[in-house]
Amino acid sequence: MAKSPDNPRFEQSSGDSYARAGVDVDAANAAVARYRQMLSGWRHADQLDVIGGFAGLFRLPGDPGRALAASTDGVGTKVLIAAELGRYRSVGTDLVNHCVNDILVLNASPLFFLDYLAVGKLDPDVAAEIVRGCADACRRHECALLGGETAEMPGVYAERHFDLAGTIVGLVDVAALPNPREVEPGDAIVGLPAVGLHTNGYSLARALIARDEWNRSFDGGTYADALLAEHPSYYRDVRAIEAVAKVKSMAHITGGGLLENVARTLPENVRAVFEQSRWSVPPLVDELVRRGDLDTVERYRVFNMGIGYTLIVPLRDAAAALEAAPGAKVVGWIEERGGDEPRVTVHAPREQ
Repeated sequence: MAKSPDNPRFEQSSGDSYARAGVDVDAANAAVARYRQMLSGWRHADQLDVIGGFAGLFRLPGDPGRALAASTDGVGTKVLIAAELGRYRSVGTDLVNHCVNDILVLNASPLFFLDYLAVGKLDPDVAAEIVRGCADACRRHECALLGGETAEMPGVYAERHFDLAGTIVGLVDVAALPNPREVEPGDAIVGLPAVGLHTNGYSLARALIARDEWNRSFDGGTYADALLAEHPSYYRDVRAIEAVAKVKSMAHITGGGLLENVARTLPENVRAVFEQSRWSVPPLVDELVRRGDLDTVERYRVFNMGIGYTLIVPLRDAAAALEAAPGAKVVGWIEERGGDEPRVTVHAPREQ
C-alpha cells in the first residue's frame, strides 16, 4: 500500500482512504440519522417537509404561498490551506457560494447571510480579508450580509488557524418548489461543471499532496491554485435553465459526491444512471484519484468528480437547457428502479 508523502501513517486502502485521512462519511450519515430520530417527536406547524435536506423550509408568517429556505455550512479543512498560504479572501467567497447553491436546490433566492469566524488569535487584517470575500459574494447575489460573529478562542484553535461557517436565508414561492416525485424514467440529468474540489474532500487532498508540493507547477498554475480554486455559484445557470426547461429535481454535489447527493433527491421507484465519459474530470481530482488509488465507489463518494450541480429535466427539454447554460452537459438519465438496486449508478472508465 502506498503512503502519503507528508504523513507516513496514512496508508492507502481501497474504500477507506477518506476515513484514514480522518473523515468518516459513514459516521456522519449515522449522526444525521440520529438527529432525524431525535427530532421526529415534535415539529413546528410552519416547518415544511422537503426531499433532499440541502436546506430547510419554513412557511413565511402571514403568507402561506411563500416560504423561507435556510441552510448552514462551512468550508471544511480548505481553511487550513488558506491559512498556511495566507490566501484568505477566496474562502469567504467559497462559503457564500456554497450556501447559495444549497438553497438553490429548493429554487430559493437568497435574502441575507450571516458569517461565523472563529480564530485562535485575532488578526484584524486577516479577519477583514475573509469577511470581504463573503461581502463580495453576497453583493454578486444581491444578498444582504446581515451580520455575523467573530470569536477569538485560544486553546481551541492554533494561533494562525481559523474556522469559517455561514447561515443563509432565502425566499421561495411554495408553488415553485421542485417536485422530485415527478421524476420518471426517461428524464435527462443535466450536469453543471465543477472546477475542482470546491469545499469537500480536503482532508484527503491534504493527506495526498504534501505541503512542500503546493507551490509546484500544476495544470498551468500551481497545486495551491488548484486547491484554492473558487467554489462556484450555480445561481445564474440554474435560473437560465429554468427559463427554458421544466426542472423536476436538483442536487448540489458536496460531501457524499454524486452517489449520496443525487440519491436523496429522487423518489424510491427510480434510479439515476451517470455515464462519466460524457463529462471531464478536473485535473486535480484526477491526480488525487491516481495518488490515492481510489476505487470507483470512493472516488464518486468523496469527490464531485467534475459535476458540481445536477438538474433533472424531461428529455425533450434537455437541448434547450444545454443552450441556456454554457458548459452544461447531459451526464446521465433516469431509469426505473427495481428491488434493491442502488439509487445512483455511475458507469466509469476502468482507468482515469
